[in-house]
Amino acid sequence: MKSLKMFFVILVLPLVAFTAAHKFYVSVTNVNYSEKDKALQITSRVFIDDLDKLLQERYDVKSKLATEEESPLADEYLEKYLRAKFVVEVNGANASYNYIGKKYDADVVIFYIEVPNVDLATLKTIQIENEVLTDLFDEQQNVVHFKVGKDKKSFVLVKSRTKGMLKL
Repeated sequence: MKSLKMFFVILVLPLVAFTAAHKFYVSVTNVNYSEKDKALQITSRVFIDDLDKLLQERYDVKSKLATEEESPLADEYLEKYLRAKFVVEVNGANASYNYIGKKYDADVVIFYIEVPNVDLATLKTIQIENEVLTDLFDEQQNVVHFKVGKDKKSFVLVKSRTKGMLKL
């Protein structure tokens, strides 16, 4: 009987331990300057399931992202959310940006954003405020990578520190 209990503990305990694994909440944003287009080109990768949960909780939209049943409202609400939670400043002033769209890649959504009419000669600072998903997940981390010419810098933004700046 004792060996049966020991066998059960050895067999079941590892299985239970893996089911309690903690989910990792992260997004990755790349900010690059395009000399050809004279624009900041931004891509942001966010997990689909986290965005599904966000759209349900914040806007009561069952989005079903990346499926054939995707809500026709999904794009509208994703852009609305991004504009509220993702802010770009150029030389200390809010910069308007174009939300170009999104595409799916495995389990992430890739957002495409562009800040047009940015003159490299007068560019002194770029600041990104990224609060995406920090209102839903306290553990959310938003990694931001800047690359402008030879200047590179990366930040890990969290709920208590949501801004990162590249000084040129």
